Amino acid sequence: MTSTNTTEQSRDRSRVVEQLRASVDAAFPRIVEQLSGLVAIQGIAWEAFDAAELDRSAHAVAALIRGVGIDDVRVLRVDNGGTPGGPAVVARRAAAEGKPTVLLYAHHDVQPPGDPALWETEPFVATERDGRLYGRGAADDKAGIMAHVGAFGALTEVLGDSFGVGVTLFIEGEEEAGSPTFRTFLETYRDELEADVIVVADSSNWKVGVPALTTSLRGLVDGTIEVQVLDHAVHSGMFGGPVLDAPTLLARLIATLHDDAGDVAIAGLRGGDLASVEYDERDYRSDASVLDGVELAGTGSIASRLWHKPALSIIGMDIPSVALSSNTLLPRARAKFSLRLAPGEDPQAAMDAVRAHVESHAPFGARVTFTPGESGSPFQTDTSEPASRLALEALGEAWGVQPVEAGMGGSIPFIADLTELFPSAQILITGVEDPDSRAHSANESLHLGEFRKAVLAEAILLARLNDEGLTDA
Repeated sequence: MTSTNTTEQSRDRSRVVEQLRASVDAAFPRIVEQLSGLVAIQGIAWEAFDAAELDRSAHAVAALIRGVGIDDVRVLRVDNGGTPGGPAVVARRAAAEGKPTVLLYAHHDVQPPGDPALWETEPFVATERDGRLYGRGAADDKAGIMAHVGAFGALTEVLGDSFGVGVTLFIEGEEEAGSPTFRTFLETYRDELEADVIVVADSSNWKVGVPALTTSLRGLVDGTIEVQVLDHAVHSGMFGGPVLDAPTLLARLIATLHDDAGDVAIAGLRGGDLASVEYDERDYRSDASVLDGVELAGTGSIASRLWHKPALSIIGMDIPSVALSSNTLLPRARAKFSLRLAPGEDPQAAMDAVRAHVESHAPFGARVTFTPGESGSPFQTDTSEPASRLALEALGEAWGVQPVEAGMGGSIPFIADLTELFPSAQILITGVEDPDSRAHSANESLHLGEFRKAVLAEAILLARLNDEGLTDA
């Protein structure tokens, strides 16, 4: 290609970016208004909540997708052992000859609001304050839906008939409930969901002003550990001393799960100090709301401890509450653990390692019962693939700064299903959140300035896929 052609191509690309930017800017008030309408719908995929609201949420999303010109839109379910799964929205626009197909994923269900006393605004009333939009689902993940809808709307306005990329929107309706029918849904509608690129808009950016492409996820295994020491409860005064109660012994067992530095002490788990990005300790403390004086646990860089090493937490315990306590030696106590796995770790091997550890560290000969729970595989992106390169370029153009290739300490277990069923697809994990979005917590919010850039970045990515396809640079 001659330098003249290269220069002209660069000008054309810049012209399209500016046209997309103008289109997103013009549509943004409407996009925020539509997002606010979705926030008002209490679509929660838990049995304790009104299933009709979840249906209403799905149909509202379907209407928004039809509103940007996609006619093939369906609300679909699959059965989970005879029980219908959450309603998902699937919308399709076929690819033109020689153009790739992109699957755009997000989810419309949300977490329960929790304690209303902890909210500074009504959780299901989208409230704008200081450049942020507050409300349950405003960030996780109804903003992901609107990023897809807004980007598609801008592309069709700017490119018109020349936009030939195939687009499939898959908006799940049970992600916050653990995606119980996700695998079955993929298998049932595999042909409709087949794609060359999958964009999962359910992650976070590095910080306000700096975008990120999530390039790795930790895996997850969980389960319960029960300690039993007596056949039944006995009086703590008459029998206490020669035998320790079950909660005390459970605490001693839990204490063996970490070494003195705070690293996970379970033999056989992998991990390393591999992160190439520096996460400043002051930023981490602020982002995680660590109290002054509390020492951080583990060794290696902060980013490596978050992305490339295992992390184990006790997330629940079954023992009497203080209000209901009595002077008895408790015969049994149970705890639930949650273990995040480094990329490359096998979930079954990790589960076996936890079992071996707790059974071999039974304190004072107590009876230990290990019950495995859920598991999910870790994920690692190949950033040399064309889709990753184009995504990083698009993020840089939308924000005007170099994006970060960031890991994520959390897990998205269904990514493993996507990689298994669509092995040739290039998977991109993007997001609209920032460290202060407080997804799942009270006062969840979305930074509107960052959201506008996220919509633009996705539009640029799809435009580049339209121009270049998936050929290597």
